[in-house]
Amino acid sequence: GRGRSGGSGGRNRTSTFVVGAVGALVVVAAAFYVIGTEGDKKRDDARKSPSPTATTSVKLPPGVECSGESCAGKDAEVMGCSGDLVTTARTATVGATTVEVRYSETCGAAWGRITQAAQGDTVEISSGKSTQSDTISAVGDTVTYTPMVPVDSATDAEACAVLAASGEKGCTE
Repeated sequence: GRGRSGGSGGRNRTSTFVVGAVGALVVVAAAFYVIGTEGDKKRDDARKSPSPTATTSVKLPPGVECSGESCAGKDAEVMGCSGDLVTTARTATVGATTVEVRYSETCGAAWGRITQAAQGDTVEISSGKSTQSDTISAVGDTVTYTPMVPVDSATDAEACAVLAASGEKGCTE
């Protein structure tokens, strides 16, 4: 045999390595899942609690300054809710402007952001009874975002953009 046994031996070693690596990933993923679900359970318990002191006793990650109602009307960057803690939950395009619902599960809050916008363009976020907005005031600015509104999930908020030049309005679905 022309290297037949040597070739299959190499393949067997490779597949054994792959199976071992996949097994290790499964163990790591399972550990993260267990840790993650414990965190979710604690958050749900804190949310269900009627006492106002329960929300202040929730341990927030370092640098995060608010959660839920305490984030209402505050700046996401100043409160430590942006960066790695944020996702874009919904997006829409109005003219050349993109409007987004930005969401931080850690902070239990959302805010609206517009990009590729122009002076006078406005972004608004609403969730339940809470509404916040911001308008680009400086010439040359193309991005702005609203203060935060408290939300239970990313789907609880809607962001809208109103373009100054055309009066066109569009909202995230």
